[in-house]
Amino acid sequence: MRKFLKWFGLGLLLILAVLNLFILFSGRTYLYKGVWNTYLKGRSGPSVNEYAIFENRTLQPVSPQPWPLAARLNAQTIPPDLLAKITGIETGALLIIRRDTILHEQYWGEFSSTSHTNSFSMAKTVVSILVGCAIEDGYIKSIDQPVGDFLPEYKKGDFSRITIKHLLTMSSGISFDEDYVNPLAYPAESYYGSNLRELTFGYDKVHSPPGQTFEYLSGNTQLLGFVLRAATGKPVSDYATQRLWGPAGCEQTAFWSLDHEGGDEKSFCCLNSNARDFARIGKLYLDSGRWNGKQLVPETYALQSVQPAGLKRKDGSVCDDYGYSWWLIPNYNGHRIFYARGILGQYVLCIPDLDMIVVRLGQKRLPNDSDDVPEDVHYYLDAALAMYAK
Repeated sequence: MRKFLKWFGLGLLLILAVLNLFILFSGRTYLYKGVWNTYLKGRSGPSVNEYAIFENRTLQPVSPQPWPLAARLNAQTIPPDLLAKITGIETGALLIIRRDTILHEQYWGEFSSTSHTNSFSMAKTVVSILVGCAIEDGYIKSIDQPVGDFLPEYKKGDFSRITIKHLLTMSSGISFDEDYVNPLAYPAESYYGSNLRELTFGYDKVHSPPGQTFEYLSGNTQLLGFVLRAATGKPVSDYATQRLWGPAGCEQTAFWSLDHEGGDEKSFCCLNSNARDFARIGKLYLDSGRWNGKQLVPETYALQSVQPAGLKRKDGSVCDDYGYSWWLIPNYNGHRIFYARGILGQYVLCIPDLDMIVVRLGQKRLPNDSDDVPEDVHYYLDAALAMYAK
C-alpha cells in the first residue's frame, strides 16, 4: 500500500506539473483562478455568490422606490408537489409580483431580500435594455447601425456588415465557441480571465452571414457592452446607474464584475443583485419601456424586444423563442411569456395578460425541454398561476 501511495503521489505531481507548464506556455493563466474557485472548492462550475473574487463597479440606488407589499403577503401557499420540486433544485428566492404589488416572497438558505446573487445571463437582457436607453438618448442611431461605427476592429470585411441588431438577436455569425464544459472555450476564459477585449476581438472569423442564423453566443453581448461604452463614453455600470438603476428606484447597491481593475464589465453575465431589484426589469417591459409613466426605453424598441426576431436555427427550424436578448414562450397554458434567464436558474418571468412578474434565484436549473425552455421554469410559472392567477 505504501508503494502504491508513493507512485500515486508521484503520478499526481507529474500531472500537476504538466498542467502547470501547459497553463504557463499557453498563457491561459485564468485557469488558476478557475480551478481554485471551482474544483478545489468542491464545485464543477461557478457559484452564484462569488462576485467578491472579482473587481467590481457598483450601481448605486438614487431614489429608492420600495415595492408595495400585499396586505395578505404570502396568503397563498405553494402547492406541496411544486414546493418539493422547487426546493429540490436549490432554489434561493421566489418572488411573485402582480399589478406592482408583492404577493409572495420566500427565501431559502443564505438568500434574502438584500443578498447579492449573480444574474449570469440575465445581464444580457439588462444590456439590451441599456441599448434601448442609448437609442432614446441619441448615442445610438438605431439597431441597424453598424458595430464598426463604434468599434474600429469591425469596420472591415465580413465584420463591417454586423449591426447592433445582429448582436441583440444572436445572429452576428462570429465564431465564438459557447461551450460550458470546455475550460478553454469562451465562457470560461471570459468569466475567469482578465482581458475581455483581447479575448473577444481575437475571434476574427464570421462563419455565417450576419442576420440569418440564431446561435446563442455570449461574445455577442460582450461586444454590445463595448459598443455601449464607446457610444456613451461611460462604463456600462455608470450608464446603468444613470438610466436604469436610479430611475427604476432600485433599493440596493448592485455589483457588476469586471475583467480587471478599471476594466470592462462582463456584460454577458455577472450583474449581482437581489430578487426585488431584478424584478424591476420585468415591470419596465410590462409597461412597454415606461417606469411609472416615464419612458426610459423607446416604446417601439421595448415592444419589438419581446417578439421573435424572425431567424432560423442552424438546423433550419424557426427560432420563435428569442427577441432582443429576451427569451420567449409564445404560449404557456394560454399565456404569452417573455423572460430573462441565467445558467444556474436565474429568471425574471413576465406574464403580460396578468400583469405578473415571477423572479426565481437559485444555484441549479434543469435541462431544457423540447421547446428550449428549462424544465424548472414550469415549476415557478405553475406555482404563480395556481396561487395568484385569479
